[in-house]
Amino acid sequence: MEVKIQKWGNSLALRIPRAFSKETKIEDGSVIEMTLKKGKLIIEPREYHLSEMLNDIDETNTHTEIDFGRSRKELL
Repeated sequence: MEVKIQKWGNSLALRIPRAFSKETKIEDGSVIEMTLKKGKLIIEPREYHLSEMLNDIDETNTHTEIDFGRSRKELL
């Protein structure tokens, strides 16, 4: 399929036809992986895996316990 590249601010934009977005499950707000291989642009949906996300958790990005007061059971 032939598509036209268009200017978008200081960048260039590529519109993804609906049939392609449905097939690849790319939707508005999706994060994609964009790479170059031998001069070709490769666009792939980014797949997140729970183990990868859990590996990113450490002391710098976790919060302390928050006290929301007494439980509803205690209030009854």
